[in-house]
Amino acid sequence: MRTVMVRYRVKPEHVAENEGLIGKVYDQLGRETPGGLHYATYKLEDGVSFVHIATLEVEGNNPLLELAAFKAFTSGIKERCDELPHTTPVTRVGAYEPR
Repeated sequence: MRTVMVRYRVKPEHVAENEGLIGKVYDQLGRETPGGLHYATYKLEDGVSFVHIATLEVEGNNPLLELAAFKAFTSGIKERCDELPHTTPVTRVGAYEPR
């Protein structure tokens, strides 16, 4: 299992565009339901910083990278950002998930 966190800050005038592109990624995920992928996106309190957390249950190709909506999201990220995305591998120490 591999988990990564990606954090970046968009220019204030691109927040709505960024959120719209993220929404399209989740729409496509909902339609295609790729197995073995857990994915979440958060907007931080400053309103312009975003964190994405992706976990792949098995080694191999990341199905997120194959989605047309994700490719569209990443294609203009440099122009939308004040702070470019930084990817950090993370290791779960603990979690609570209700049954």
